[in-house]
Amino acid sequence: MIALLTGKIAYKTPDHLIIDVQGVGYRVMIPFSTYYELPEAGEVTLHIHTSVREDAIQLYGFRTLPEKAFFQLLISVSGIGPKLARDILSNIQPPQLAAALAQGDLHKLSAIPGIGKKTAERLVLELREKAGKLDLGVVSAPETLGRSIPAEALLDDVTSALVNLGYKDVQVRKALAGIDAAVGGSVEELLKQALKALMK
Repeated sequence: MIALLTGKIAYKTPDHLIIDVQGVGYRVMIPFSTYYELPEAGEVTLHIHTSVREDAIQLYGFRTLPEKAFFQLLISVSGIGPKLARDILSNIQPPQLAAALAQGDLHKLSAIPGIGKKTAERLVLELREKAGKLDLGVVSAPETLGRSIPAEALLDDVTSALVNLGYKDVQVRKALAGIDAAVGGSVEELLKQALKALMK
């Protein structure tokens, strides 16, 4: 079972990347929080969770151990699979998620695509105490070196990433309408701003 990968970034998108490890390309699914912290190129190390199903083996990668630990907590809950757990961590950082669980903030949790009120209640019930015991440290997205991308292409990339996350096209376009892409300057920054608007 793969638990750690170190290699060069061969391809990178907001929801997955391909890591070249000595000539072998591994496709690794990632949450936005990990995407924000990745360099544009060069060598990276990711903590890996290997998901084995009858029809597929998928790798989920995280920049920090707290992210991976929270991911594994989430998939321990009935009805939460790896993809949904990844999507949850794309919407909300581990410290904020732990706070929402501790406070029983059903409104914030159920605002995440794929999480209804019943699932939010189950998350709070099953993870409130476990999440409080995790040593999360400070998991924050640092200032990234944003790529210089034309505003139109930038909006297309962000729209695609958010629709893949489960938001409806209309919701995404409404959230992006209030953001100046030229000011954001990078996919990472625009994603963060759009998620803040969508999670209100």
